[in-house]
Amino acid sequence: MRHVFSICLVILTISCSKKIKKELSSERKPNIILIMSDDQGWGDLSYSGNTNLSTPNIDTLGKNGVSFEHFYVQPVCSPTRAELLTGRYAARIGVYSTSAGGERFNLGETTIAEIFKKAGYNTAAYGKWHNGMQPPYHPNARGFDDYYGFASGHWGNYFSPMLEHNGAIVKGNGFLVDDLTDHGLAFIEKNKNEPFFLYLPFNTPHSPMQVPDGFWGPFENKDLQMKYQGSEEESVNFTKAALAMVENIDWNVGRITDTLKKLGLEEHTIVIYLSDNGPNGWRWNGGMRGKKGSTDEGGVRTPFFVQWKNHIPKGKSVNDIAGAIDILPTLASLASIDYQTEYPIDGMDLKPLLLDASPSWGPRTIINHWQGKTSIRTQKYRLDDKNRLYDMTNDIGQKNNVAATMPRLLDSLVVIKNNWETQLNGSIVQKGERPITLGHPNFTYTQIPARDGIPHGTIARSNQWPNCSFFTHWTSVDDKITWDVEVLADGKFEVELYYTCPKESIGTTLELNFGDSALSSLINKAHNPPLMGMEHDRDPRMESYVKDFIPIKLGTIDLKKGRGALTLKALEIKGKQAPEIRLLQFRRIHDNQ
Repeated sequence: MRHVFSICLVILTISCSKKIKKELSSERKPNIILIMSDDQGWGDLSYSGNTNLSTPNIDTLGKNGVSFEHFYVQPVCSPTRAELLTGRYAARIGVYSTSAGGERFNLGETTIAEIFKKAGYNTAAYGKWHNGMQPPYHPNARGFDDYYGFASGHWGNYFSPMLEHNGAIVKGNGFLVDDLTDHGLAFIEKNKNEPFFLYLPFNTPHSPMQVPDGFWGPFENKDLQMKYQGSEEESVNFTKAALAMVENIDWNVGRITDTLKKLGLEEHTIVIYLSDNGPNGWRWNGGMRGKKGSTDEGGVRTPFFVQWKNHIPKGKSVNDIAGAIDILPTLASLASIDYQTEYPIDGMDLKPLLLDASPSWGPRTIINHWQGKTSIRTQKYRLDDKNRLYDMTNDIGQKNNVAATMPRLLDSLVVIKNNWETQLNGSIVQKGERPITLGHPNFTYTQIPARDGIPHGTIARSNQWPNCSFFTHWTSVDDKITWDVEVLADGKFEVELYYTCPKESIGTTLELNFGDSALSSLINKAHNPPLMGMEHDRDPRMESYVKDFIPIKLGTIDLKKGRGALTLKALEIKGKQAPEIRLLQFRRIHDNQ
């Protein structure tokens, strides 16, 4: 009898345990992993029919989840990222450029990270931020507990480069996408028992075209079967490098999904994959017109996969148009998170399209805008920036303008475009309207890079593309570098300068000043490394090569709240030129230090 009682007790215990586990499982909010590639076209996947490459792990997200066949982002990096983070069109929240501060979206916007953090999630972003470097535009100020990567746009070296971790400057470990994935995997492991929101904005296949040997080798002498169909010339070697980089992304996506399986988190985790704009070169893209930078179909259509095992259908394909503005409301809805935003969301909750067999879904339009050009996409038609109208169902290449045969539709879409642009005019931020912020009282570090500075005199920028540039050719004490900054709160700051300096220039004295405050320092250590990056490039680059810049402490400076010119000048120059300048790092010294 006692034996029977024991068996019953064990069965009851197991039953209760399973019931509790089931209840806990049903109550747990889903984890989120949001993966975005950089400059990958819709056609840069074997899922899209491209036989030039193989992307089994990314393809599996679409096969095991839901694929959106007509998903739209903006033509370049920063706007898409801003829309993904806020659910609002980037053009109306202050994004007007991809560098020098124009990539920032307005303060007061509610981000997806803030929403999930408020709901109890641990949040992290690892990769290319490109929506503001200095707090309060920095990812740590936008809802992310942990950030590792680089906050500006293109980067000059993908092998163990200079990066940052929560504002502190650090050195990367190995190939950058692999390194970012390593941080993501560590974050998943650390938070496996708690809900987490992980944003992985990878930096490839954006140039420079660098990828490890193991991924480049199969492409180096490969004969590509699928080529770009237009009249523009395709750089086949560039295409090979881009596709090799995508295969590296695919390998890292596989590492992520394998980790979810190993930890038993597949059913608890929503995984999303997309790109931030069209391809960064003329290559096969399904016959679409346009590439990165264009508001035509090829410049703004991206893959979009959503996987959530046993919660959303497997292998479902959605033809309804959708866009990056929809990601925030959709994820909040799937996670059953109630939220409020300061401003109305432009995006829609896609949950009915994900879950319902016959969703009730009305017509809509999606707006693509960049550098004064606006295009309107409906389910069937696209009005381009010159008010030409195309039947996208039958003319994916936008070759046949049907505006003359559909005057009523044309007029209605032109009205939508004109009304949107009229509304937009009142919210456009002008260049120079917002200074670079320095010394936010809630954050220790502020980077002030060469990217955001203005050279005067003989000083030159290392490249026309500023994001990863440095200042060089500083030959006169009459020269200077200025930054238009706003100090957000009074404080004392320790300042480090990241520089290079040949031996003959030792003894150069630099002065940094802002308002009535100044500090001067003698450059007493030579460091004259060569340019680097070309040794890893698979195709010639447009961007600046980089150097191994090292820090030197300039001293401490008291800064008063207010706007003005932060100025770096030379009191004395030894040798032929003053040091080359990469960035200034300000560290707020708190009262207890």
